[in-house]
Amino acid sequence: MVAAGSRDDELVIKSPNDQRSYRLLRLANGLCALLVHDPEIYADGYPPQASKAHEDEEMQEEEGEDDEDSDEDDAGYSGEEGDDDDGEDEDEDVEWEEEDDGSEPNKRKEKGGSEPLVKKAAAAMCVGIGSFADPPKAQGLAHFLEHMLFMGSSEFPDENEYDSYLSKHGGASNAFTETEYTCYHFEVKRDYLKGALDRFSQFFVSPLVKAEAMDREILAVDSEFNQVLQSDSCRLSQLQSHTCSQGHPLNRFTWGNKKSLVDAMGSGINLREEILQMYMKNYHGGAMKLVIIGGEPLDILEGWTMELFSKVKAGPLLDMTPKTDMPFWKSGKLYKLEAVRDVHSMYLSWTLPCLHKEYMKKPEDYLAHLLGHEGKGSLLYFLKAKGWASSLSAGVGSGGSERSSYAYIFEMSIHLTDSGLKNVFEVIGAVYQYIKLLKQSEPQEWIFKELQDIGYMEFRFAEEQPPDDYAVNLAENMLFYSEKHIVCGEYIYEDWDPELVKHALCFFNPDNMRVDLLSRSFDKQSEAVQCEPWFGSQYIEDDIPSSLIESWRNPVRLDADLHLPTKNEFIPGDFTLRNANSPRSSSEDNPRCIVDEPFIKLWDGYSSLKNSVLTELFANLLKDELNEVLYQAYVAKLETTISVVGSKLEIKLFGYNDKLPILLSNILSTLQSFSPKTDRFEVIKEDLERAYKNTNMKPMSHSSYLRLQVLREIFWDVEEKLGILMKLTFTDLVTFIPKILSQLHIEGLCHGNLSEEEAINISKIFCSTLSAQTLPEEARHGERVICIPNCENFVRSVHVKNDLEENSVVEVYYPVEQDIGKEATRLRAITDLFSSIIEEPCFDQLRTKEQLGYTVDSSPRMTYRMLGSCFRVMSSKYSPVYLQSRIDNFINGLSTLLDGLDDETFEHHRSGLIADKLEKEPSLSYQTDDYWSQIVDKRYMFDMPKLEAEELRTIKKADVIDWYNTYIRSPAPKRRRLAIHVYGCNADIAEAAKLQEQLWTAIDNVQSFKVSSQFYSSLC
Repeated sequence: MVAAGSRDDELVIKSPNDQRSYRLLRLANGLCALLVHDPEIYADGYPPQASKAHEDEEMQEEEGEDDEDSDEDDAGYSGEEGDDDDGEDEDEDVEWEEEDDGSEPNKRKEKGGSEPLVKKAAAAMCVGIGSFADPPKAQGLAHFLEHMLFMGSSEFPDENEYDSYLSKHGGASNAFTETEYTCYHFEVKRDYLKGALDRFSQFFVSPLVKAEAMDREILAVDSEFNQVLQSDSCRLSQLQSHTCSQGHPLNRFTWGNKKSLVDAMGSGINLREEILQMYMKNYHGGAMKLVIIGGEPLDILEGWTMELFSKVKAGPLLDMTPKTDMPFWKSGKLYKLEAVRDVHSMYLSWTLPCLHKEYMKKPEDYLAHLLGHEGKGSLLYFLKAKGWASSLSAGVGSGGSERSSYAYIFEMSIHLTDSGLKNVFEVIGAVYQYIKLLKQSEPQEWIFKELQDIGYMEFRFAEEQPPDDYAVNLAENMLFYSEKHIVCGEYIYEDWDPELVKHALCFFNPDNMRVDLLSRSFDKQSEAVQCEPWFGSQYIEDDIPSSLIESWRNPVRLDADLHLPTKNEFIPGDFTLRNANSPRSSSEDNPRCIVDEPFIKLWDGYSSLKNSVLTELFANLLKDELNEVLYQAYVAKLETTISVVGSKLEIKLFGYNDKLPILLSNILSTLQSFSPKTDRFEVIKEDLERAYKNTNMKPMSHSSYLRLQVLREIFWDVEEKLGILMKLTFTDLVTFIPKILSQLHIEGLCHGNLSEEEAINISKIFCSTLSAQTLPEEARHGERVICIPNCENFVRSVHVKNDLEENSVVEVYYPVEQDIGKEATRLRAITDLFSSIIEEPCFDQLRTKEQLGYTVDSSPRMTYRMLGSCFRVMSSKYSPVYLQSRIDNFINGLSTLLDGLDDETFEHHRSGLIADKLEKEPSLSYQTDDYWSQIVDKRYMFDMPKLEAEELRTIKKADVIDWYNTYIRSPAPKRRRLAIHVYGCNADIAEAAKLQEQLWTAIDNVQSFKVSSQFYSSLC
């Protein structure tokens, strides 16, 4: 065995509350590894034989999927998270694993009560090569190389071996390509870490880069690019790259697509040779940072690392020192980019020197704190008073292009109102007034001290992350921080250096500024219109008048309303642990009702379309009124969300408990006495109008929206809401507010570092502050879900909302049963196990083999306690009718797959799913969300994952086959389907008529369909 270069168990600084052990290991080949022993992974005791569990897996695994795209898109819900959709009607419809559903409370202690919760193991590898290394004639090559490493190795030649192994053992993988590094990572059931590492290590030792796989993966890269083709943020990023100085490494097309890669081959470039050359040159030990998190002792983790990763070839240590100063952009330019969404956003960018070595001083964060502040005297406060902006953020982003060895890019993003768009240069003038204020004022040590205190507080009490996220975080940190600061580097503000702050501030001048304006208010007829070649987005490059630049360079006046922030009163001082020494039984871990009327969730009982819009307006105006207070609390890590979820107004507070009651009292007092202002009404109404217009711009979220529109009895259509909003007056809102607050039903949850007495006192804040009557039970809104008759097939076909969106989506939903009764837990467990078994084959068939599109997924659905199963495909190449036929073909073939499933593979899926159910939540916030979902859904089954795990132990393959034959297979006695077809701009919706020949019934009018339908009784 090759000897390690060195090891160190004491070097890495960790939080005093961190129970993990860290060993820094430097291999002779230059690879640096951080080994993390987490005692909670084997909280039930480390079994000496556990490390051998992988050995049985060395045999050839049964063919499954090449889920290379666990590598890029393991969430499968990216379309539902988008930043351009309000998502308000999708919150209740999520993968049910996130909801920990339950049935009868009295079973809690009999089943699964003592089952130990476990954590998964994980690993990540950062390699110091990214898209900046793309050759100009093969752009996107580094990203393509990332894809190809998943396509098998000399040791494990099957393309799907790595992901098949992870899938069968409760794991998943992911990867991403940054500008100067590429990161690969995975998580897996604790007993199978060695086997996963064995396969993972081969990425960096002997990948095959099969020529026959390249054509398929080019299509995968192309499908991935097509997903973001209509993304405003991606379009802006590419415009900034496209207009970057020639010769600069940012002047690239980093995504890569079929054209960039196929054109490379067409011009005589041997793409496989280019990939191998990039790999051989850059994938060596000196460029690699490895993190392994396991429950095994550090010596065992070290032995595995030496055995598997000493095979990586040696190479020189990675050089992350600042590069030659090179201008990014031409100065004095304003770039106007046509937006896809209805937005007015301005982005001001300044390039700063590379600050990698200044992470202990963080001058960029000091300036971001002041320029992005939202309190009185701040730039945003000033712009909002003028009616020019609704939000503002500032700082150096976390992405590779923003924090490269060439420069740091400090960006200020301002969301403008219509008035702000007309006064863009005045807005920029206000920015430079505030910058002048900062330059005139000496850097303030007390502000740095606040950031220092908050940073140390975060480090000391850091919320634990999921293991794979933590592994990625540490591997990235190893690239930028000194070895002892790998864990704490992002939190520490150790050295106050006012001169460095002044130096950084010198770069905030108009000669070093780039201005991008993203809006639909775009002059398409202008002769100055240009086209960015990869996205096809239209833009105009304008010169900013020199007189304006001169006025910004040294503003004549400084408005008296602009000043530095005041001391933050929300920074906590009391960190005492409540009940720290009190003995607790396992049954006390679950929430219990301690007051007759629990709290924090407010039900408003509206029952009309108009009232729903008024409620949203009210909530948004309330947040606007509270913004200064909420922002100060947010800076002190006490976060608040106020939102309308379904028919409910929901308030959530999360953070340090010391000042939480003060913040809650402030919020409720404002709520009780709230009186909106006319000028803010107009601005917030404009914002809400824009939000409605931007809803459903992404086809994936559009399909989910349409499914819920059919399933829910009461569902206010966004277009109808927009029509109502346009007619609403200030008087309508003023009249409505007393009504919404006149009757309330309050239900909620306290979780974390609060004693029972403190929790009761919090409930009293509601009672003493809100002077409302109790909302009668019959007036409380209950969700009802449609009952699709057995053997019926309904389809809803619509165009994409964005006329330029090429992607089509098919979403096929199979209702199962209502989530109630003695068999509910077992039915959920079987549905979940079915999904686990077919997930890999579904991806392998529809994405890898048939190349239908980049996004292919299958998963359970829980819609207001209606259990279902769902299949989705998004494609820019095929029509919904064709996609439907391929989904049907796959589903019809599942009978053969399930019948042929051997006992060993079935057991792997079952045990992997049990491990998922028993996985310990990484932090308080995750657990709180699980508990809250139980309350919202009125199950109150807080240990449901344990119950499901116990049920899974009794489920056999025959049970899964029976479930499939009952609910999914054609024909099946309880099979019923709802298909949503969203037609991209290149697909012909007239094809939908063909479906009627296949026994599909079209839903042309949703309201008429609902009038003639039956609905299940409400459970929540």
